[in-house]
Amino acid sequence: MEEYKNKLGNLATKLKSDTPKTPIQEVHPVKLREVEKEEEAQLNTWIPKGLLKRMKSYGIDQDLSLKDINILALKFFLDAKAPQVGT
Repeated sequence: MEEYKNKLGNLATKLKSDTPKTPIQEVHPVKLREVEKEEEAQLNTWIPKGLLKRMKSYGIDQDLSLKDINILALKFFLDAKAPQVGT
């Protein structure tokens, strides 16, 4: 029994005196590149309720916001009617 106690006592002393030999992991945050956003402006319009319902159901089906649908629709319309001139 005495030998067992000596081994335990030596183990505690050894643990206190020895430095851990496992490497410490370093964590570095991921640096995100800033995406250049075009400056935004507000647009308020009144549209028929039926069209709004269609937009909302389309947005749910395609996982798009109303803002995204408006932007896509305006770009599509303007590209078809009046193509961009050197921007």
